[in-house]
Amino acid sequence: MSGRTEGGAVEHLRRRSALLAPILTILPTPAFAHASDRGHVLLLPTGYYIAGGALAVAVSFLVLALLPPDALDRFWRRRLRLFTFSQARRTAVNLLSFAGFVTLIVAGLFGSRDPLSNPLPLTIWTLVWVGLAIAQGLFGDLWSWLNPWYGPWRIVTRLIGQCDAQAQETRLPAWLGCWPAVILFFAFAWFELIDPAPDDPARLAYAAGLYWLFTFIAMLALGYPNWSRCGEFLTVFFAMVARFAPMERDGRGRLTLCWPGAKLLDAAPLPGSGIAFLLLSLSSVSFDGLSKTFFWLGLFDINPLEYPGRTALIGIGSFGLVLTFALLAAAFLLAVILGQRLAGSGHALGEAAGLLVWSIVPIALAYHVAHYLTALLVDGQYAAAALSDPFALGWNLFGTADMQIEAGIVAGAGSAWWLWNVQAGIIIAGHMLAVLVAHGLAWRLHPVPSRAALSQLPLTVLMIAYTIFGLWLLATPTAG
Repeated sequence: MSGRTEGGAVEHLRRRSALLAPILTILPTPAFAHASDRGHVLLLPTGYYIAGGALAVAVSFLVLALLPPDALDRFWRRRLRLFTFSQARRTAVNLLSFAGFVTLIVAGLFGSRDPLSNPLPLTIWTLVWVGLAIAQGLFGDLWSWLNPWYGPWRIVTRLIGQCDAQAQETRLPAWLGCWPAVILFFAFAWFELIDPAPDDPARLAYAAGLYWLFTFIAMLALGYPNWSRCGEFLTVFFAMVARFAPMERDGRGRLTLCWPGAKLLDAAPLPGSGIAFLLLSLSSVSFDGLSKTFFWLGLFDINPLEYPGRTALIGIGSFGLVLTFALLAAAFLLAVILGQRLAGSGHALGEAAGLLVWSIVPIALAYHVAHYLTALLVDGQYAAAALSDPFALGWNLFGTADMQIEAGIVAGAGSAWWLWNVQAGIIIAGHMLAVLVAHGLAWRLHPVPSRAALSQLPLTVLMIAYTIFGLWLLATPTAG
C-alpha cells in the first residue's frame, strides 16, 4: 500500500487520479497500480521472528513424529453437528449475484475512472479475491452461492429444455484434468501482477465481462458441473480453499464443525493439473511480494528508488512469474521424491505428490491473508464507500458514500508493529498446520509411523525454508 499509507497522500492520490484518468485511459499503457503493496520498511528485530518461526515449524514436526497415530486420528475425526442447511434458494441468490455483477460491469464502463472510487476494481481485487478467499477458508463453500453463473445457467437450460442429467452427459477426457483452469488462472495472475493497468475500471470491465461470457458459453456446451471442475479457475481455487474451512456440509445438507484442515485428510489425490494449480496459487502470491523487493529489482540493475512502473517491467515480471512457479514445483517434487526414498515407498510419484500437495492449502491461504491484509483493511473501506455510489451520481445507497477513510490504520510505527506480528503469526500458523496436515496425509501412504515421519522430513525442510522466505518477504524493503 505504498501510495496510501498517509491520510494526506491518499487524498492527493484521489485528486490526481481524477484529473489524470481521462488522459491515462487513452494511452496504450496506462499505469494504475494494483493495491497490494506494503507502505513501510520494517525496523523490527525480524531475525528473531524468522528464527522463531522456523523453530516453531521444526518443533511441530518433531512433536508430531513422537505422537501415536491413533491420537491424532481421533483428533481429526471429531465433529460437532450444528443444523441442517437447505440449498433451495441457491438459484435466487445466484441471480442476485449476477445482477450485482452486471451492475459492477456497467459501473466499470460508465462510472468513475478513479480506481479508488469505482466499485468494480475494489470489489474484484479486494472483496472477492481477498475477502471472499478468507471467508471460504473460515466458513466453507460460499462461492457456489455467490458466483454469477449458476443462476443464469439454470434459467437458460430450462428455457432450452435441457435437464440436469443432459447437462452432465458430456464426459470430458481424463487427461484434460483441470488444465484449462491452470491456464486461465495463470492469465488471471498475469493480469493482476504484470498488466500495466489491472485497476483501470474500463479495462477490467472488458476483461471480466468477456471472461463471464466465455465461461457461460463453456458451461452451456459442456455442463455447469464439468466446466466448474476443470475450467472455471475461481471455482477450482475457492473449492480447494474451502476444504480448509472448519465447517462442512454432508449430503443431507447438515452442517458440522470440524478442525481447520480436517477435510483435507479425506481428499482424493490430485492429478498433475491439480498439483500445478495449487502450486501456482501459492507461487503467484509469493511472486507478487518478491517482485517489488529491492533484491529482485537489483538482480536486473533497476534502482528501486526510481521505480520505472509496471509497463517497463512486463518482460521481467512475466519471466519471474513463470520462474517462481517452476522453482516451487521443482522443490516440492524433489521433497516428495526424497521422502518416498527415505520411507522406502512403492507408491508412484504422481499418487504421493497428488496427495501431499493438499498440505499446501494452509500455506497458500496463510500467504493470501498475510500478503493482502493491508489492501483489505484500507481498500475495503474504499469499497464500502464506492458501493453506495456505484455510478458516481451522488447516491448514498448504504449510507457509506461519505465515510471517512482511515488509511492511517496501516501507517506509522505502531501499525507496523501490530501488522507485522499479525502477518508473521498467520504465516507461521499456516506452515505449522501444513506440517500437521502433511503428517495425516503421509499416514495414508505409509501406515508405519516411522516411515510416515521419514517421508515427511524433506517436505518439512521445504516448509521451514518457505517460512523463512515468507517472513523475509514481509520484512524486506519494497519499491513501487
